[in-house]
Amino acid sequence: MFKKILIANRGEIACRVAATAKRLGVRTVAVYSDADADARHVRACDEAVHVGPPAPRDSYLQWQRIIDAALATGAQAVHPGYGFLSENQDFARACAAAGLVFIGPPAEAIAAMGSKSAAKALMDKAGVPLVPGYHGDDNDPDFLATQAARIGYPVLIKASAGGGGKGMRRVDRPEDFAAALASCQRESQASFGNAQVLVERYVTRPRHIEIQVFADSHGQCVYLFERDCSVQRRHQKVLEEAPAPGMSAARRAEMGAAAVAAAQAVGYVGAGTVEFIAEPAGDGGDLRFYFMEMNTRLQVEHPVTEAITGLDLVEWQLRVAGGQPLPLRQEQLQMRGHAIEARICAENPDANFLPATGTLQVARWPEHVAFCRSDELARVDSGVREGDAISPWYDSMIAKLIVWGEDRAQALARLDAALRDTHIMGLATNVAFLRRVLATQAFATADLDTALIERERAALFDQPPLPDEVLAAAVAAHRLAAEAALEGADPWSRRDGWRLHGGAQRQLSLMRGGQALTALFSRLHDGGSVLAIGAQRWAFSARALGQGRHDVLLGTRRLTLAVYNRGERFAVFCDAGSALVDEIDPLAHAADQAGAGGRLTAPMPGKLVSFLAKVGDQVSRGQALAVMEAMKMEHTINAPHDGVVEALLYAVGDQVAEGGELLRLAPLAPAA
Repeated sequence: MFKKILIANRGEIACRVAATAKRLGVRTVAVYSDADADARHVRACDEAVHVGPPAPRDSYLQWQRIIDAALATGAQAVHPGYGFLSENQDFARACAAAGLVFIGPPAEAIAAMGSKSAAKALMDKAGVPLVPGYHGDDNDPDFLATQAARIGYPVLIKASAGGGGKGMRRVDRPEDFAAALASCQRESQASFGNAQVLVERYVTRPRHIEIQVFADSHGQCVYLFERDCSVQRRHQKVLEEAPAPGMSAARRAEMGAAAVAAAQAVGYVGAGTVEFIAEPAGDGGDLRFYFMEMNTRLQVEHPVTEAITGLDLVEWQLRVAGGQPLPLRQEQLQMRGHAIEARICAENPDANFLPATGTLQVARWPEHVAFCRSDELARVDSGVREGDAISPWYDSMIAKLIVWGEDRAQALARLDAALRDTHIMGLATNVAFLRRVLATQAFATADLDTALIERERAALFDQPPLPDEVLAAAVAAHRLAAEAALEGADPWSRRDGWRLHGGAQRQLSLMRGGQALTALFSRLHDGGSVLAIGAQRWAFSARALGQGRHDVLLGTRRLTLAVYNRGERFAVFCDAGSALVDEIDPLAHAADQAGAGGRLTAPMPGKLVSFLAKVGDQVSRGQALAVMEAMKMEHTINAPHDGVVEALLYAVGDQVAEGGELLRLAPLAPAA
């Protein structure tokens, strides 16, 4: 076993690797950018080395700095995590040349599987089924358009060197192909330094099923069963589970054998994942499957495999990289129960999953969770803490929440309860959206495919908010608890607004989503209380339970509310969902004025990739005008109304702050 390793990554995977290393008595070295100087992964390691500015290309992708840091600190090996340099064959070779062990596969295996096109050619030769498509090197746009027409629409354009849904677009019509191809190539070049793409038939009702493989340097290779990663948005995984629902033992063995054969064909060593697209057989039999790609690294969703096998895959990585044989043979591997992972991201699902940035003013997890290990029925893998900032420099994932159950139904119930008790304030998240996905009939009955979210749009997006009276009750309960904590024996310290004639009254001036809401809270002489909004009245009582939680009686309903207050803003969480509301002091805001309207502004901080219109162009409402890149993804900004482009206010390549005015639209001149 190594004495010291360097972790060439950041965030939750760096914390995850550090947790296993600490348990095994292996010292760790972190690397960090300017943006991560006080990050959780830096604190989780024994030492840390600064490697550059925030942008990954200037820090985490500077592999010579990583190697220099490893040598300077006396590390014997480098764990690449996932993303960044994890599938960079040049980095793997450079580590070996420097006398460092790369905790991953040989550079030759990375090279063989690093290109989707080359990997598919290799699998085709080995007889593994492939999705019909073009996997060659000719990336001339006209040639690829011809190939797409030959394959038949819809087609899928995919970055040859990529993963994680970046550089991937579904195209339904020939007239959309050129723009989608250009966008894919830009995104692929930005994310992977390679603009090469391939084109395939888009499989209808596809399921994304992957096999976890592990090989050692002694010729042994095993598969640790499968994961179903079908629930996706924008080609990125949202929920992952193991085992795959409805997978027969025969099909599992067949796919496992194919995955092992794929790994052995390239001399694989370490942890890897062979990914397949599967679709229902026309005769109602077992799923048909097609090789998609091989990820030559540890996957984001590896914890669900750990949960059903009881194994620590990072420990296996360290042992195999140190020359030890695999701890278990195929016949010794067993799976038990069911596990599901939810990716909690800083994003707004109702705004096409627009990434969010900001400070985690509150980050509270369910009770009895284990961090970065499977000691409990629920586990959280996270690289951030309460008070940390989510920046535009890296991806939007805040944490992974993993639960285990005796069966899928129990795992689903436990995940919903864990998400209900996950409270994040300070920026938009997908937590409520994840709970809605779990509640759909399709997910509950395992009617899975990669279009599930799109099929269930009506149940997943723009759902009714929490009722006004619940928010008002939450603010009132929080205020009452805060004031009670300040009261003493002196009656003059009481803050209940007691009156000699009539009950005490208080007006709550609230604002939710830009809409004013006025509630009246009254204490009655008989000891009761009433909450009123307009003509509606509810009997009201509240009892503080500690840690921001309140037992509230509202009319005939009894609610448990968690309430967090920062300045004027309140975040309210309950079983039915969550919401934000502001308590407004009218005097403090008397001088406020409405902001300027009608400007086309950046919805998040990021880099301006291109303008799609020129000064003087007449544009229509909804027309694409600009493309921005943030959190490794491209985002298109559309015209909010008809108009004429009056000015372009940034240059392509500029960093734009959130709210920065990108361009100015003048209204159309009235018709003569």
